[in-house]
Amino acid sequence: MQRAAAQPAPVPKPAAAPAAAGAPPQGGGPGAQPISGIPNLDQAAINLNVVREHAKLELIRVLDSVPGGKGLVLDPKLSGPLGLIAEVSLLKEHGVEKIYHLSDRLDTDCKNIVYLIRPRIQFIRFIGEHIQNHQRDDQRKNYYIFFVPRQTMLCERHLEEEGVYGDVTLGEFQLDLIPFEKDVLSLEMEDSFRECFLDGDRTSLFYVARSIMKLQSTFGIIPHIKGKGSCAKGVAEMLLRMRREMGADEPTQIVPEIDTLILIDRQTDMVTPMCTQLTYEGLIDEVFGINNGLVDLDPELVGKAEEASKKGIKKIKTPLNSNDKLFAFLRDVNFGVLGPLLNKKAKEIDEYYKKRYDFKTVSEIRDFMKGLGSYQTEHQSLRTHTSVAEHILRVTKGSNFHKQLSAEQDLLLGNNPPNDYIEECISRQEPLVKVLRLLVLYSMTNQGIKQKEYEFFKTEILSAYGYEYLFTLNNLERLGLIKKQEGKKTFDVVRNRLRLVVENINEAEPNDIAYVYSGWRQMVDVLNTLPGPSFEQDQQLPEGVLQVGGATGASKVHLVFFIGGVTFTEIAAIRWLSQQDDNREYIIATTKLINGDTLLSSLMENIEVFLPA
Repeated sequence: MQRAAAQPAPVPKPAAAPAAAGAPPQGGGPGAQPISGIPNLDQAAINLNVVREHAKLELIRVLDSVPGGKGLVLDPKLSGPLGLIAEVSLLKEHGVEKIYHLSDRLDTDCKNIVYLIRPRIQFIRFIGEHIQNHQRDDQRKNYYIFFVPRQTMLCERHLEEEGVYGDVTLGEFQLDLIPFEKDVLSLEMEDSFRECFLDGDRTSLFYVARSIMKLQSTFGIIPHIKGKGSCAKGVAEMLLRMRREMGADEPTQIVPEIDTLILIDRQTDMVTPMCTQLTYEGLIDEVFGINNGLVDLDPELVGKAEEASKKGIKKIKTPLNSNDKLFAFLRDVNFGVLGPLLNKKAKEIDEYYKKRYDFKTVSEIRDFMKGLGSYQTEHQSLRTHTSVAEHILRVTKGSNFHKQLSAEQDLLLGNNPPNDYIEECISRQEPLVKVLRLLVLYSMTNQGIKQKEYEFFKTEILSAYGYEYLFTLNNLERLGLIKKQEGKKTFDVVRNRLRLVVENINEAEPNDIAYVYSGWRQMVDVLNTLPGPSFEQDQQLPEGVLQVGGATGASKVHLVFFIGGVTFTEIAAIRWLSQQDDNREYIIATTKLINGDTLLSSLMENIEVFLPA
């Protein structure tokens, strides 16, 4: 959350990359290695390579179950998650000849068609059209549908209604937690928040529980479970039930590697994701959008303008993970101190290149060449991040960004609500999610919106953006994210008792978790002031574990699972906590990596579903 300040401090302009003699060309030089999109997990607190390997083996099992060459048709939103567990070369090794994104038409000469899809009715309709079109054109093909992560009766019924049930072979691809980093795992279920908290569909809670059970089968029974929220409590109850159902099949001698599981409902704190993220990675997400560890950048920002122009490429998919050592160093810092850090790295690289003039022996030259490739890679990374930071800087220096931060700060501090700014955003037809984020923040921090103002904003939104958004506003009302003001402002109590707004944060060398939002703090001694039940329970360890001292030998690794989504700045905050205690490490798991825009977008309604066919 934001600290008390009329305007955020100006962000220093990052330094340009060095132009020392001997520096590699813009493309990175022959020794520079591209950053891999699959993160290195060797430094994880537990062996997450095993988790990724399980997912990879499951994918191979699915592909190998279909003999011969095949065309792979993907739910478009599965491409990113699959890219985090397997390279395209692996798919080719197991018979994939061509890869397609699922749409309403499929033109292919592949005889075997393998669909990997989430269980969505629209996807079933597309597949029905594919099969019917091929049959009309007298094309004989074999169709295989693998549902991720589970087959549903509803999809089977719609296959029957499409008249193609007998033409397909059905299966499941049980893709669960995907390692995004050495300390981040995600189910990447984009509709989990909506399903759990709006639609009342608790299916994703089953997937959460199942994924934790898989972790326990590898890393041992987690002795302690704590949580906050009704969905979190539901997951804990499912875990205990699944464990009872395992009975004699439960692993009995795996010493626990995870000491504590902390389950948190996203609905417990809806204020945080509505605030603008101010870490470097958080702002990249706000400005560009990060999806499955990749960000789409203009070719100019990554030094590939000429190459992209020749190939007609408009955006370059750029990995953002800890394989990029510079990004790993910068990702969690407050953007206000990014410029000096880039300057420092630029000077370090420049000094390394200058050393080439001081060599007197062959061995000195050989040692220099050994490190050259690494420095060239860092140099290219520095160019990219300098360009990205300069682009973000232009956004953050704008008056509109300052007004937005000021509006958020006023709401968090309990000052007069920024009605004029919200009205200005509507009149300028700023993106609707931006307006909704401010209104949700207004409502959550003021125990609702005054009735007269509420009706005014509602009328203005429908007039400016279209009356079809009445359904979206109704969704926000049903969730209590936007409501008419009533009763005491409980957020004032929470803010004061939890000391959420912190003054005088040292953003360069933070001594408080608040730095990630330039003024935010979390405490755990007043959980009852937040929505949802709090609970804590212990799991009895198997007798075999107790006999080898497993009850006292569990390492202090905490698994924090956000049900409904987590932001990059919340991840940064937990990483900061881990750095403060040498005896405790944290791994973050979630149903989805989110920001305020993506969270609210999942609650928006497509008016077409309400219109007659």
